[in-house]
Amino acid sequence: MVDRVALVVQHNEREHLGSFADVLESRGYVIHTVRADLDTAGLAGQDAADADLVVVLGGDQAVYEPEQHPHLADEVGFLAKRLENERATLGVCLGAQLIAEALGGRVSKGKSVVVGFSEVQVTDAGLDSPLRHLVGVSVMQWHGDSFRLPAGATRLASSAEYSNEAFRMGDYALAVQFHPELTGAMFEEWIAAGQDYLAEHGVDGTQLLADRDRLGAAMQAAGQAMLAEWLDAL
Repeated sequence: MVDRVALVVQHNEREHLGSFADVLESRGYVIHTVRADLDTAGLAGQDAADADLVVVLGGDQAVYEPEQHPHLADEVGFLAKRLENERATLGVCLGAQLIAEALGGRVSKGKSVVVGFSEVQVTDAGLDSPLRHLVGVSVMQWHGDSFRLPAGATRLASSAEYSNEAFRMGDYALAVQFHPELTGAMFEEWIAAGQDYLAEHGVDGTQLLADRDRLGAAMQAAGQAMLAEWLDAL
């Protein structure tokens, strides 16, 4: 079998593929990672339609602050070309926002910051998609930005705070605002690095770790099942 290439766009060291890596490798993908925040030339040197799959991960940058994060404009352009060609693309958190922006759905600062485990409400369309694996499962949220649903996209999940938690475009693009890829070790790194952020928003890191111990394994299993089903249908 010829190996397939998954181009992974990463925005910091801590936010990587996590539990998604095993699923990609089990499906025969060779993973190539580009740090977009450090190596804009690395992404610019890629043909947007070339890789079999592009996975755009999370980060603490804001799409609506291009002066502070100029590499994000390059990503939006790259994704716009890729999505125009209907090539398989997955976005997580910031990645979902970048996909939405590339498809014409404006990203903006949200009304609230959400950090912690909670269930999302899977829509009827979501129940007929790989998001069905997340029904009744608490997923990890860590964001404070929102976006308009792009024209032609299908909403797959919502929450009390954000109406757009997940969407798809045709069968080739899937975007989720939350973090089903998050492993226990990753979570510990995030909490250690985000102490000031958590304190600013009144979030108890000790409670997050306790919630991780209760809910993390189920989320990882559901997230891996979601990704596997989506990949198998490409």
